[in-house]
Amino acid sequence: MDWKKEIKSWGIILIVFAALYFTGLITPIVGGLQSVMLSTRLIKPKVLLENKENESFDFRGRLTDIEGNVVNLQDFEGKTLFINLWATWCPPCRAEMPHIAELYKKVSHREDIEFLMIALDDDFQKSKNLIEKKTWSFPVYHASHGLNGALQSQSIPTTLVVSPAGEIVFYQEGMSNFNTREFEEFLLGL
Repeated sequence: MDWKKEIKSWGIILIVFAALYFTGLITPIVGGLQSVMLSTRLIKPKVLLENKENESFDFRGRLTDIEGNVVNLQDFEGKTLFINLWATWCPPCRAEMPHIAELYKKVSHREDIEFLMIALDDDFQKSKNLIEKKTWSFPVYHASHGLNGALQSQSIPTTLVVSPAGEIVFYQEGMSNFNTREFEEFLLGL
């Protein structure tokens, strides 16, 4: 008799997950849970490089901004760049975005710091819809023209920081809470 209850319980769990998956609610729910976990500040960015140490950033390439204008990466040379590669279908990307939005609010007054939130969705409209729905104010671009070698990564989210001298001074694959005093001071100090 106990095995029948067990099968029934697993059946209910499977139905709930299937419903969440097929309605598209699984991504925002998982992303929301991961964002709450990031809020605990247990996962913080490591301000030390691990595998892109002192590489020069490749400023060749173009992006499309949220209004549909083509933007050259060269336009950002000489500034500190916070670059994040993300997609709407990626729960860890969605989890870290509220924290990135808060960091952006804190440093957006600085003309020498630029945020490049680069959407990798095939349909840029999905990215635009999410940003509009969440009312995030950071600049969003689309990789509609492809990504150069400096922006290639094995997974998303991927975040990198480029110094005004054009050197990659921070590189991380995976989610993190970038809205920390330490990371803010790191950005402001470049």
